[in-house]
Amino acid sequence: MNAMAAPATASTLLPARTYSSARPVARTAARCLPRRSGGESMLSPSPLRLSAGRTRRAEAARASAAGAGGAPAAALPAALLFDCDGVLVDTEKDGHRISFNETFAERELGVSWDVELYGELLKIGGGKERMTAHFNKTVWPAKAPKTDEERKEFIASLHKRKTELFMALIEKKLLPLRPGVQRLIDEALGKGVKVAVCSTSNEKAVSAIVSCLLGPDRAEKITIFAGDVVPRKKPDPAIYLLAATTLEVDPSSCVVVEDSNIGLSAAKAAGMKCIVTKSGYTADEDFVIADAVFDCIGDPPEGRFDLEFCANLLQKQFVS
Repeated sequence: MNAMAAPATASTLLPARTYSSARPVARTAARCLPRRSGGESMLSPSPLRLSAGRTRRAEAARASAAGAGGAPAAALPAALLFDCDGVLVDTEKDGHRISFNETFAERELGVSWDVELYGELLKIGGGKERMTAHFNKTVWPAKAPKTDEERKEFIASLHKRKTELFMALIEKKLLPLRPGVQRLIDEALGKGVKVAVCSTSNEKAVSAIVSCLLGPDRAEKITIFAGDVVPRKKPDPAIYLLAATTLEVDPSSCVVVEDSNIGLSAAKAAGMKCIVTKSGYTADEDFVIADAVFDCIGDPPEGRFDLEFCANLLQKQFVS
């Protein structure tokens, strides 16, 4: 394997548990292309079925790659799937948290999330879910309505404004891409590997990150699955199963790049390989089930891994 070299102190590889190829993936996923723009949507789950024809084509491709009597070459991933916040951009502390607090201040709610508290709240997938859980645990603001239905609309309005403020930060390019993100995406797209972003964040915010920071040419080639496109958010595997179904790829041929334990759990439950690139809030989380763990993707001369590493990862049960 010709994986990119890294200083011994710059990254950490953790052995992953062995996963049987016969292990069933979760049974449901929404079957619909997500909207590129506009409001959020809720799709109903439906059975994930991988056609026998696609399996036969994949086997034929592997046999062809092997050549006459030679050892099979490591097949490229069918798809490379990225989480957004913490993977593409380290957005949480100085992006989403700030935008939540600005929203709370505008509405005069008397609420402010400090760095430590927000780190705890990140264990809950989704901004609307995060606010709801926090207010349920502490106390709802005095200006909040009293009924459950009205509170749901109240939370949605807060989240909409928070997203607007966050998108303004992104459009000003105040939050940069993490090292190596653009390089790995370019490598994948250049070799015909499908690329998608799978996030619990609002679809508009994710689209803004992809378009503004990666550029419109790349954005046209990247499929986005975000927000309420699935009924259950990470650590549920629904969003990764939706991506596999929509892109028409076998989950076992996908490599996911995540930064958090809940994202890692979602990827593994979907039957996919998962590389963790730690972020500011997740450095101390438990990644024992990851297939590989690094501090970032990295750019030369300090690149941590490349597409060939991802290809070889699909052939192995563990990385050493």
